[in-house]
Amino acid sequence: MNLHRLLAARAEAANPVRVGLIGAGKFGAMFLAQARRTTGLHILGIADLDVARARASCHETGWTAEQIGAASLSEALRGGATYLGDDAEALIRADGLDVVIEATGNPVAGIRHCLAGLEHGRHMVMVNVEADVVAGPLLARRARQAGLVYSLAYGDQPALICEHVDWARAAGFDVVCAGKGTRYHPSFHQSTPETVWDNIGITAAQARRGGMNPKMFNSFVDGTKSGIEMTAVCNATGLTPQPGGLGFPPTPSYALAETCKPRADGGVLAHRGTTEVVSSLNRDMTPVDSHIQMGTYVVVETDSDYVRHCFEEYRMLPDRSLRFAALYRPLHMIGLELGISVASVALRGEPTGAPDGFRSDVVATAKRPLGAGELLDGEGGTTVWGKQMPAPESLARGSLPLGLASGVALVRDVPEGAELTWRDVAIDATDPAVVIRRQMEAAFARPDKGAEAAE
Repeated sequence: MNLHRLLAARAEAANPVRVGLIGAGKFGAMFLAQARRTTGLHILGIADLDVARARASCHETGWTAEQIGAASLSEALRGGATYLGDDAEALIRADGLDVVIEATGNPVAGIRHCLAGLEHGRHMVMVNVEADVVAGPLLARRARQAGLVYSLAYGDQPALICEHVDWARAAGFDVVCAGKGTRYHPSFHQSTPETVWDNIGITAAQARRGGMNPKMFNSFVDGTKSGIEMTAVCNATGLTPQPGGLGFPPTPSYALAETCKPRADGGVLAHRGTTEVVSSLNRDMTPVDSHIQMGTYVVVETDSDYVRHCFEEYRMLPDRSLRFAALYRPLHMIGLELGISVASVALRGEPTGAPDGFRSDVVATAKRPLGAGELLDGEGGTTVWGKQMPAPESLARGSLPLGLASGVALVRDVPEGAELTWRDVAIDATDPAVVIRRQMEAAFARPDKGAEAAE
């Protein structure tokens, strides 16, 4: 509760928290909109392959030409303005930098930037959850060993769900389930960037106005982003995936505790201590009443009659048995809230969620029949979607991580719905992202043991 006070103290001491942002897309732009107004924060530099886009993002979010007018990173450090450039590695190396925000969304680039950040002593805020689910447990472990902080991004749903779980446990509750809402229908697994806006329910004109990337937003629709985000939550909280992956049950906010409890108790879950994503669409495509499409939630359980009575008396969204109750947040503010992570990491040395085990994975799954020689196009594309899977099962099958299923060719035909394996593709074993993924698999070969297995 004291982050603003700590930031104000840094400002008064003329020693603001200095931040480097890599990636000025939608998430990065939303952060920039608030960062210019945040006491004690200095955006030292912004790195984006498209500098013109980054400059436009700054102007669109209220930055003046003077505020982004530093001619170099050293001038930015001396004068307090911000430098814009296309060299992420140079930004990571810049003198005075405290925190790197990785917001490219590219898992290979994200891993590379994170490793460079740790090498140069930078705390890392990983907006790039795609990179986190490929190798986050090992990256976070290396950060801890170096005395640095690796953190999920507050404002994004995984960090908010981690906060729900932490709240529940710190208040003495058993966590039965945690997750989020989304707009889901089974047919959306075949969604492509060409059909995504109809599936989301907005027009192409609205998407253009919002600067929305169709491939990125398609990953929300086709089930991939849900698998990625729930995998990040499992790896950061100790929750474990359901054996068959996410079920996406249509669920109103007031029925979260009724739905997201074990099957033995009348719910839909395979077991306690898991993740689930609830849909805002019924299977007949009608909207769910009082849905939480943009929200997050946690379901807790009590063994106390006294607490059950409290659930009822204070209307804590209980199920009919009063053993289970839900807490939810109806929305998330995405990059507008990212400053919470930056402040927590830099001033408290605490992440807003960080992986400590390899419990869950996201596996590339064929959207349609695929032929030998065909190039996979990764998250949000036309060839594969990402399915959540327990990590032990993924390791046993030799499953292909969704984050590495881009730009690689198939060596055999694959039927629609098949979960791809390493053997199905021509993989470059020397690629740095592949190397660290393999190292992560070896380090966390006993996923149930979490960080202990990796130390």
